[in-house]
Order: sequence, then C-alpha cells, then structure tokens
Amino acid sequence: MLRQSSIGFGGLALAGLLQNESPASFVSASSPNSGADVAAAAGLQSPRFAPRAKRIIFMFMHGGPSQVDTFDYKPALKRDDDKTYPNKKPRIVSGATGKLLASPWEFKQYGESGIHVSDLFPNVGKMVDDLCIINSVHGSNSRHGAALLELHTGSDTFIRPSMGSWINYGLGTENNNLPGFVTICPTFGHGGVNAWSNGFLPAKFQGTPIGTSSTPADKAKIPFIENKEVSRSDQRMELDLLKELNRDHLANRGVDDQLESRIASFELAFRLQRQAPDLQNISDESAATLEQYGLNEKETKNFGRQCLMARRFAEAGVRFIQVTHSYKWDQHGGLRNGHAKNAKEVDKPIAGLIQDLKQRGLLDDTLVLWGGEFGRTPVSQGNRDGRDHNPHANSMFMCGGGVKGGLRYGETDEHGYYAVRNKVHFHDLHATILHLMGMDHEKLTYKYAGRDFRLTDVYGTVVKDIFA
Repeated sequence: MLRQSSIGFGGLALAGLLQNESPASFVSASSPNSGADVAAAAGLQSPRFAPRAKRIIFMFMHGGPSQVDTFDYKPALKRDDDKTYPNKKPRIVSGATGKLLASPWEFKQYGESGIHVSDLFPNVGKMVDDLCIINSVHGSNSRHGAALLELHTGSDTFIRPSMGSWINYGLGTENNNLPGFVTICPTFGHGGVNAWSNGFLPAKFQGTPIGTSSTPADKAKIPFIENKEVSRSDQRMELDLLKELNRDHLANRGVDDQLESRIASFELAFRLQRQAPDLQNISDESAATLEQYGLNEKETKNFGRQCLMARRFAEAGVRFIQVTHSYKWDQHGGLRNGHAKNAKEVDKPIAGLIQDLKQRGLLDDTLVLWGGEFGRTPVSQGNRDGRDHNPHANSMFMCGGGVKGGLRYGETDEHGYYAVRNKVHFHDLHATILHLMGMDHEKLTYKYAGRDFRLTDVYGTVVKDIFA
C-alpha cells in the first residue's frame, strides 16, 4: 500500500511545508506519476515570508584565509609581535605553533564607514560600504574536510544535504530551463561532491557541477548540450518515448527517487539546449565588463571568468551559484607569498562582481557571500611565515540581499584567536541565509530515517542585527 500510494514523498514534504503560501497546484501524491509531475507542477515555489534575497552567489575560498591578514584588524598583533600568546591556545591542529605573528600587510580605512581592510584587498576595500563583514564566525572542527562540510551542509560528521540543495528544495528555480543550483569549478578534495550533494533530499536538488578545480574556467562548460546529429524534433520524440517507458516502470516500482530524478534530469537537459549555449558564451559582454572582472589579466582571468559566469547565471534565474577558489589558502608556511598571490587572483574579480551586480540592479535581491572553511591562528608556523587552522575565529562577508552595508559585525579577542562578541556559528550563518531567502530554518524540514532534518539541525539563531 505504501509503495503504491507514496510516490513522490519529496514533493509531498515540500507541499506540506508550503501549503499555506504556495500558488502552485501540487499533483496528488497518490497519482501514479505524481513524483515526476510535482516538479513540473510546482515550478517556482513561494517562500514562507517576504524574502530579502531571491538568489545567492557564494564565493568559497578553499583552504582558510587568515582573518587577521584580511578583514580583522588587530593592532595588538603588531604591538606584541614575537611575544608569547598570553592566553590558552586551543588544541594543536597540524603541528607546533610559535609566538604571535604580526600581519605582514598594512590595514587602511576605506569608505564612509571607515572599516579597516588589509592591503591584500585594495579593490574589495573600495567596496566596503556595501559589505557586511562578520568577524566572529566560528565552527566546530579544525580539519579541512570536516570544516568544509560543516560550512556547506551544517554537519561535520555525517553526510547531509548542502545548503544549495536545501535552498533549491525549498524555493525551486526561477528558470525551468536551468538548474536551480550550480557550482563552478568545484573542488573534489576535502569532502568533494558532498559539498554540493543533495544528501537524502530527492536527487533532482543536487548541485550541477560545471568543470572542476583542475579545469580552466574558460573550459568549464555544461557538457553535451549541443546535439548536431539529431534534430530537436527527433530528440523530443525520443525523450517522450523514454519518459513513457520510465513512468510505466515507475508505476510498477513504486517509490524510486533515483528514477524520478532521472526523468526530471532528461527533461532539464533537453531544455538546457535552448539557453545554456548562449549563457556560456561571453562574446556579448562589453570590453569594459571584461576589464571590470579582470579577464584581460593573467592573474585574475580565471577567477574573473567564474565570477562573470556567476553573474550571468544569477541574471538568468539560477537560485544558488557557487564559485570556488580552490585549495590555495592553506598557508602553514609561505604566508607572505601565498596569501599575496591568492588575493591578487580574486580581489579585482570580487569587486568587479559586486560593482556589476549594482550597476544592473541585481545586488538588492542577490545575496553575495565570501569566505573559507575556517580562519587561521594569530601565532606563527613555518619559520614565522605561516599560520595554523583556526575554527574559533573566521572572517566572512555578505553584501546585497537585504544586509547592511558598511557594517563590521562581531569581534574577536585583541589578537584575533577567539570570537568573543556577537558570535556567529555556521548554524547561525545558515539560519540567517535562509531567513534572507524568505524561509524559516526551523520549518524547512525533510523527514529521513525516522525524524525531521533541517540544515541547521537543532541549532541556529537568525542574526537580525545585520539586516538592512
């Protein structure tokens, strides 16, 4: 009875979540083909309440940028350089750590807000009045793999759906011809595909990877979207026959999330052929725009193209877009050269993306998030040219999407080792992101293995102080 009557439980759960607000007509879950039809019937889902942001662009800095060398200005580090840290250090992560290490870079005040930003980010510094810099982010794990998963999924110990999948599941897509969640040049290390996995959510909500961390951004394209051998009408006939066979099979099998999602993926792939080729072709961008993103410079062209594609996907209606500056920020040694090179590669593209979103009127309803899986220690490693992992203090910034600009939120201790005021755990970060997208993190749930799960598990407080 359950097998015959429960096809499409993913859609049923979503219908329950949105039953009071959704304008969509959900197909009855007792219909033989309801699982496959729910996505088509639902289309764009409504949020729980008025959203401040419609979409999100997450710029992930894999490896862990140092907060005390970027956005968390600590004059005491310069004052106490090469002195012993006066308080208790947390458990050693990767090796012995030494004395306090002053930042090799100067900090300057920018904009009307006068927020200090390191010389590593002169272009981002000019945008500081649009940024909400959170200097009190912290997590629960000091290892790359676990910390990366905690940031992306809310759990550092178990495989869970990624935040992009949760948002895609809760809101659907703004464009039925495109995936609701794309990740550009993602890393395969430290958790790999689990960072954009649907976990136990229906498979159609997983992220769509475009390229990999080893793929140059100009080669990272959605594969197999052009078929020069078969006409579009013939493809449609083939897919209609395949869909009919799959649905007959689904009716006999009962609940089969993989098959339901395969049917949906075939249909999406067919629709992608209309829009994706033009979307991935940047020849229509002006010379000024290419320069704005740094596509004309060797150091910035790769990440700059990722950021440009993120804007194009956002403009086209993709709900969650992630770009990754892959595993480059882990400077246990070589801090001066490593962080300088990394920041050079991303500083201009990040500023270019924010400026471009503003110019196009997209920033007001696009939430931009920047950060890594943890921060770094204010004490030294590697012959005083490196820093260890530090999950106790991490700087991230948001802009657009309903957050205050020109705001420095939260504080660390005077040396930047621990978040001490207005602390923001990853669970709080996720709760806040969902709220900005119009969803209550306590109500966005999915029943699995006998209990209701959510992105924030049983934690999370919305940080309303950062809202505009």
